[in-house]
Amino acid sequence: MKYLRILALLLFVAFTGNLTLAATVDTVSTYSAAMNKQIKAVVVIPDAYARLKTMPVVYLLHGAGGNYANWVNNVPEIKDLSDLYQMIIVCADGNVTSWYFDSPVDKNWRYETYVATELVNWIDAHYKTSKDRSQRGITGLSMGGHGALYLAFKHQDIFGVAGSTSGGVDFRPFPKNWKIAEKLGPYEENKDIWDKNTVTNMTDLLTPGKLALIIDCGSDDFFYKVNCEFHDKLLAQKIAHDFIIRPGAHNWAYWSNSIKYQLLFMHTYFTRKS
Repeated sequence: MKYLRILALLLFVAFTGNLTLAATVDTVSTYSAAMNKQIKAVVVIPDAYARLKTMPVVYLLHGAGGNYANWVNNVPEIKDLSDLYQMIIVCADGNVTSWYFDSPVDKNWRYETYVATELVNWIDAHYKTSKDRSQRGITGLSMGGHGALYLAFKHQDIFGVAGSTSGGVDFRPFPKNWKIAEKLGPYEENKDIWDKNTVTNMTDLLTPGKLALIIDCGSDDFFYKVNCEFHDKLLAQKIAHDFIIRPGAHNWAYWSNSIKYQLLFMHTYFTRKS
């Protein structure tokens, strides 16, 4: 009986111990005044949320063809990472192929305004977030990798750290793909607009040392070449950044591994000593 009581106690401790580290997932509806519509988002809330006054936030962007639920459905481990690093993770919705910019040819397409301003303000109003840029990060995969850097470069007052995994950091070599031409106009007639809206041409917006950056890409990825060129450009401009190349392709097997490095980098930034 004594051993049975001990076993029961161990099982109880193991069970309740698992409960103490249990991030919750909210699916919320947010309003975009810029586009006059409701847009869903996933908010991953760590177990530590209840006992802390404020928490850092990482905005996590999906790729082309995806939606707000992609990350949590394909990489449920982000809930464990939210617990581990005590951070809120917000999975925004980019409407399949938004590329997260405000379209210069379609005034109803304003995903830069939505994510960088409206969604950030909504999250800050509804959750116990730290509202300082030093506690706010953004990253994403593929189209979302481009979007995260694009938004961070243009809104350095909002984000202190940014990342990209398998990011389409220069989409000009792919003028027929992902419906970009619908948002920027056909490439041949609108090269200047494409140049202004691809993140590799936006490095002049950066102040060295202001925005912490992590960029990674698999060596078998079709975006590998543009990522290496982007890395070289940042080096030439003396913009500090972490750049990681690992074996891997443009798929969830790679992203489910890379997100661990992305969120560790952001946690280190959030908890650094001033």
